[in-house]
Amino acid sequence: MLRNSCSNRESQSLGLEEKPREDGGAPLEWEEGLGIWGGLEDPGVGIPGIATLAGLAVTLMDATTDKDPEVQEQIHDSLCSLGDADPEEILDACGEYLRQHEKLPYPFRVIVLRSMESVIRKHLGELRKGPAAAAAALASHEMTKSKVGTGWQEAASDVLVEIGKRFLNKVMEEVLGKFQPGILPHPFVLRTFAELAAANVFGMVPFLNSILGTLLPMLGMARADPAKCALQRFSESIQEYLANLDQAPDPTIRRDAFSQEIGAAFELLFSAWLQHREAKVRLAVVAALGPMSSLLPEEKLEEQLPKLLPGILGLYKKHPEPFPISKSLCQILESSVAIGSRSLEAQLEPLLGTLLLQVGNSRREFPLWNPPLWQFPPLKSPGFPPFPGCSFPDRLLLFLLPKSESGSERVRVASLLILRQIINSAPSQLEPKKSFIVSSLKFPLQDGSNKVKRALLQLLSSMAPRGYLEQPGAEALLEFLVRQCALPPAAPPGIPEADPEDPTSDSIRSISVSTLLLLSTTVDRMSHVLWPFLLQFLIPAQFGAALTPLCRSLTFLALKNREEQPENALSFPLSFPLFPLFQVVSSQPFLGNGRGAAALRLLQALRLHPDLENLWNKEIPLLLEHLEEGSGMGSPTFQFLRESLAAIPEKSWICPLVSEMFRQLRGSDGSQLEKNFLYRSMGTALGACPSKELVRKQLQELLENARYREEAEREGLASCFGICARDHLEETLEKLEEFLKSDVFKKSLGLFSIFKDRSEAEPEKLRSGLVLCYGRVAEAAPPELLRSRLESPILENLLQLGHTKVSPARLRHGSGTDAALKLSLARSISMIGRALGSSGSGSGNGSGNGSGCRNQPGSIARKAELVMLMEFLKAEPPEALRTRLRQGALGTCTHLVYPWQRRRRRSLRKRDLGMGMGLGLRNSRISPRSQHLGPWLKSPRARERRRAVALASALLEFFLEELHGSVSARIGVGIPGILGIFWRIFWGFFRDFFGTFWDFLGIPGILFHVPGFSRDHRDELLEALGSLKAGLENADGSVLFRTCSRVASAIGMRIPPEQLLSLLLALFEGLEDPDGNCSRAASVIINSLLRERGGILREKVPELLAVIHSRLEALEPEPLRRGLQQSVLVLALQHPGAVLRCLLGASLPFDSHTCAMWRALGTEPSLTSQILEQLLETLSREIPYKESKSFLLGSGSERVATPLPLAATCALDELMSVPEAAAAVLERFPNLFQSLLLRLGCSVGVQLPKFLQGREKRSQHGSAPRSLQPCSCALETLKAMLERAGNDDVVRDVGSAGGWELMGIPERHHDGIALLAGAMARLCGPRLPRIVRSLIPVLGSVFECQRVTSTAFLAELLNHNVVNDLILLEPLLDALTALEKDSCLLVRILALRGLGNVASGCPEKIRRHGSQLLASMVNGMDDKDDPNNLVALEAMSSLSKLLDHLEERDVQSMLLHVAIRIRPFFDSEQPDLRRSSIVLFGNLSRFGRADSEVFSEQVLNGLVTLLLHLQDPCPDVVKACKFALRMCGPCLGCEGLREMFGNHLREERGLHYGEFINDVCKFLMRSHPALLSRLISTNLFYFKSPWRELRAAAPMFIGFLVLHVDEEQGQQVDLDQLISGEWKFPNSQRIRSPIPRDGDLRDWGFPEGRRSKGILLPPETPELWEHWEYPPFPPPPKETSN
Repeated sequence: MLRNSCSNRESQSLGLEEKPREDGGAPLEWEEGLGIWGGLEDPGVGIPGIATLAGLAVTLMDATTDKDPEVQEQIHDSLCSLGDADPEEILDACGEYLRQHEKLPYPFRVIVLRSMESVIRKHLGELRKGPAAAAAALASHEMTKSKVGTGWQEAASDVLVEIGKRFLNKVMEEVLGKFQPGILPHPFVLRTFAELAAANVFGMVPFLNSILGTLLPMLGMARADPAKCALQRFSESIQEYLANLDQAPDPTIRRDAFSQEIGAAFELLFSAWLQHREAKVRLAVVAALGPMSSLLPEEKLEEQLPKLLPGILGLYKKHPEPFPISKSLCQILESSVAIGSRSLEAQLEPLLGTLLLQVGNSRREFPLWNPPLWQFPPLKSPGFPPFPGCSFPDRLLLFLLPKSESGSERVRVASLLILRQIINSAPSQLEPKKSFIVSSLKFPLQDGSNKVKRALLQLLSSMAPRGYLEQPGAEALLEFLVRQCALPPAAPPGIPEADPEDPTSDSIRSISVSTLLLLSTTVDRMSHVLWPFLLQFLIPAQFGAALTPLCRSLTFLALKNREEQPENALSFPLSFPLFPLFQVVSSQPFLGNGRGAAALRLLQALRLHPDLENLWNKEIPLLLEHLEEGSGMGSPTFQFLRESLAAIPEKSWICPLVSEMFRQLRGSDGSQLEKNFLYRSMGTALGACPSKELVRKQLQELLENARYREEAEREGLASCFGICARDHLEETLEKLEEFLKSDVFKKSLGLFSIFKDRSEAEPEKLRSGLVLCYGRVAEAAPPELLRSRLESPILENLLQLGHTKVSPARLRHGSGTDAALKLSLARSISMIGRALGSSGSGSGNGSGNGSGCRNQPGSIARKAELVMLMEFLKAEPPEALRTRLRQGALGTCTHLVYPWQRRRRRSLRKRDLGMGMGLGLRNSRISPRSQHLGPWLKSPRARERRRAVALASALLEFFLEELHGSVSARIGVGIPGILGIFWRIFWGFFRDFFGTFWDFLGIPGILFHVPGFSRDHRDELLEALGSLKAGLENADGSVLFRTCSRVASAIGMRIPPEQLLSLLLALFEGLEDPDGNCSRAASVIINSLLRERGGILREKVPELLAVIHSRLEALEPEPLRRGLQQSVLVLALQHPGAVLRCLLGASLPFDSHTCAMWRALGTEPSLTSQILEQLLETLSREIPYKESKSFLLGSGSERVATPLPLAATCALDELMSVPEAAAAVLERFPNLFQSLLLRLGCSVGVQLPKFLQGREKRSQHGSAPRSLQPCSCALETLKAMLERAGNDDVVRDVGSAGGWELMGIPERHHDGIALLAGAMARLCGPRLPRIVRSLIPVLGSVFECQRVTSTAFLAELLNHNVVNDLILLEPLLDALTALEKDSCLLVRILALRGLGNVASGCPEKIRRHGSQLLASMVNGMDDKDDPNNLVALEAMSSLSKLLDHLEERDVQSMLLHVAIRIRPFFDSEQPDLRRSSIVLFGNLSRFGRADSEVFSEQVLNGLVTLLLHLQDPCPDVVKACKFALRMCGPCLGCEGLREMFGNHLREERGLHYGEFINDVCKFLMRSHPALLSRLISTNLFYFKSPWRELRAAAPMFIGFLVLHVDEEQGQQVDLDQLISGEWKFPNSQRIRSPIPRDGDLRDWGFPEGRRSKGILLPPETPELWEHWEYPPFPPPPKETSN
């Protein structure tokens, strides 16, 4: 190999470094083409010494025949790398290779040519003229050696273009040789010219005059698009050349030099090609006309405009893609404006209307890129001469602005987009119209459409830099922008938009925010407009959602203003509501994309007061850092407020600030958290307020205006009073007491009592609020002041508000105090207790009771408080252990009874223990999964795991000792998480820490303290686990797993039901453990628990299956996947219905993991039988499809599959793919076959729902194992069922006949079903009786498709004798006979076909059921709802088969009726009807011999028709006529005719029609001369036959009749009738004779003496009848006036 014979350095220098292959083999370059190195003598020598680059290139090119695209790409890259080393040698090698391999297929030639193109492009500057000329000659030859457009010709053309960028003369020398006058140019020659014109403008333009002169005479013949594309490129090249004359080699070239040729080509394209029927040609023409228009003479363009513009505008209706049309139209308009055309004014209205519609119809997300917008800048150009009373800018605005106010949504949006484009393109022309434009936008601002809003926002972004927003009235536009920034969120994801294309509110808000920030930061002239205008939007609630962008914009504007005017320091009065606004924002600083940080930066930028600047420059960055860490702003915010209020020496500003805060608080309708922050801020401000009168006034107003019904309001009010009490305790208590005694409080209580439904609750809410106020005041009051105010008025008023004088019974039943008041009382007393404990920490322990404790520091007389709390506890229901009131009352009791210092030490001890050890005691729950021990328990190091287990055991022992009673009982809540972690890990490492682990499991330990058991409870089952310890120490894996299963079963039987799911979820997580033993142990435990306790998990089945599915996605080891499938099986055995519903609800198409879960259900035969039954019930119960109107079908409809039956079908397929399901399939084979057969019938022609079509396309490249198409899915399921039931031969038999494919074609579905029925009858006969009995009721189904499928199947069964053997004939006959009146035409046809099949299936039974069969056939022929006679056709075919097995007496009653009924079909335009009716007529003639007078008359009536149809153009009809005439011969009463029919009308014998009809007429005139008139009149009828052969045979028939008639009978012939009948033929159909009157007739196939009685017999061959005529007939008599 080459890689062993050359160094890496040399390989890399040639660009052939090894590229690894995905399959692990040798690099592709080396494998494919290095056989040349096989004979090297010295493998160690480098490449340059042993072979040339050309040889290596040839080897690579030999490998281009590899069809692998990756190999081809690597060959191309390698050739390019070789070209980097020596480009000329590689080009020469490639050219020589192509010349030597002329028959190399074009895909491989393309690789070589593309490589040459790449080498030339990269090394064009290094090439010499000689190699370049050789490459150009080769490429020219390759490009033109074939007229058929192929990929290699395009590649050759690209090579020429690359060479022409430098060696243009060499290329033109080669290409012009292929471009001769008078010869239609090769398409790729024109393409090369076009590409060269674009690639080398200055070089190609001098050639264009001669090229155009040669091309123009042939332009009318050039049907290929390259001619039009070339003209487009030529014109663009000339334009570029003229635009850069200063750089051109020949600056003397002017536009006039090309005007004549371009003008002639323009006129030809416009007049001859613009309206071509091919869309591709029209687009090429219109693309060329645009650039050509700028080169036309002015007068020529002016002349063409009135015709040109309507013609191009008309193309919009023919092409869905307007881009090329709009681009060309824009160029034409620019050209017309440039010359000052006066023709454009007349076209302006239709032009504007059409372009407006095009912009409105644009579906692009950014419609400003829509080319129709390009047209409008030229239309408002001032270069136009003025018109009387009108100028184009005015006309354009008068057209657009009214459209933005009315019309459809698309028109409004389009007008705004166009206005934006005009403003961007022509600001100077619209300068005088600014005010008019701004005032015209008032109505669009009120538009509710999101599309209009988006267009307006885009318009605003264009208007702002050009001064429009500085005009009077522009404030409404800015307010509109801010309102859009404050739009509410869009509808939830589950609620679809009214119009999917309509931008959502979120997108409008995002655009608005971006626009506002851009206007503030990037448009300098907007600064004085926005500042301080935007400040007014900060406070109103309706703009609250826009707070973040407003703050950011104002921050930038404020900083900018400070930089521009540093001498004028900004200063605002602190009564301005910005500071309270910051408090509101701080309650939820992360809302609105970080409104808290934005508000802080704005505060810092505003410099509200000079004394605050230094403080804020220090504190605000710290607050911002606090926010960036994700922390809240509760305490830091109030600290910031306090420091800010204290920083200003003057205190006069606090009063207006307090008033402003109260105003915002009263008008606030924000969230509860915001109001709470406002209340606390209000309390902080009141605490700093120096005016005690103002404090009293505001506290009074707060009490009077608070909404006591809301808990958050009560909490906020209490917090406000508590904060205020730190500095104004006397005033606070005074206002509370005054409020209790005031008329306001009493009136409130009286007013509440008026409303009966509120009389109970409202007064209690008011009292509870005041109780909380007293508690907060006591908690926050200074300790030295609290003791003197505690007994009176705090406790006195508090107990009074708490209804302490009511009886205990009333308290117990809750009639005196509601829950809110009770809770408030408990909390307030708790606050007082904490305050006393804090105040008494330095003196005394607070112990003692009774009145003797009154004077002790830190204690109170606790009897009344404790009695009240005990009554509260007794009133609580005993079953509710965890109510808020019980918890609050117990906590309050601890504060009243136990000293604070002891509680503090104990709480600190527990908290530190929990934090240090990784297990937190939260509400007596142990949650190790979310704490620190979890990672250590799963550590791969045995030492760390051992220590973690020992620590956990010690912790649990500690908690068991410390937490007694009911609390210890609740510790079991954490068991599932603990067990889930430990059971996962101990299998891999149990020897390291087995003893500790066993103790940890609670043997003896935790497991004895599950809920409901005391510490001394003994459980025999759990104690017996001790005997399993030896099994866990055994090294045998099977023993370990059995022991583990037993331990898990025991624990599962004792674990509380509410904890079982948590344990299972923890174990499911353990399946992902990297240690195999641990994950397998978790699998065993899961299945053991499910077997023992799975029966109680019915409601959790969906959650468990979802977890199993996610684990199947994540896990690859097959043992674990089998374990999960076993879990599904265990669940299904206990809850089959729930599992089935969940799996059926899985997303379609089923992924491989869902399929695995279905297959798991098929491994247990008893379960499989249940699942099959339920799935079949689903198929029979659910509607298989829904009818929906189809937009593409007009008024028609299409069938759309319903998801549930589709899912059931897929599930059946998966179930039956499991070998273990064979027994269940055999047991329910008839029901399965019937259901799947009907499902197949209902799936033909049925579409997938739209929401599944995209999944179906993705599943073709994804993990879905099968197609989701309803018909394909049903078909595969039916085949799988047959194969699983052991009927593979049926599947093969139907497949070999193409039956499975036919079943999927709606028009041939019944044929495929018939093939299936035939195979079942032949190969699966014993199973048919139950299938037939299940299908017969379906014949009355409401679904037509089910009736068709079942009828087709049952009808084909009658074609086989097996139905007779199985005693199925009578039921089938009765069922099919009942379908005569079915509404479906195909059902009636199939029913008749099945009745006819009795002739081949049970011929011996026909006579027994003859009357029933014949009646059905007659009824079929008389079907009135059969416009195409298809039912009659089937009835006639079936009756013909039945007549072979019937006798005369069976048919006699209906013989005449049938004969008369089928006569009209003899001349039917449908060959099948003619053939079947004629064959049936022949079969009927067998039964008419005895009744010659009746049936012979029918034979004579049809004789002429049968004889003439011997010349029928359809061969099958001719055979049928021969058969019928042979059968009817005995009924004619002429032995000669009978013998002649029997001898001459045999199917294998040819017929000389002339001689035959001559003989027939001879016998007829001898035996039935009286029939002459009837025979002639019947033949005259066929003079107007639609078949040429019969029109020719009828006159000949009449001629022979007249020839052989006796003279007596000849008098009966009405010659006038014959002559008039002959002259009824059109001239083109008259028969004229080219034969002389005395000529030899034998040359025409007639015997001697044929010319007789003045009649010349016609030739025998029909081909000569057109040239033959009857000479004896005189011309028709002329009509006279009489």
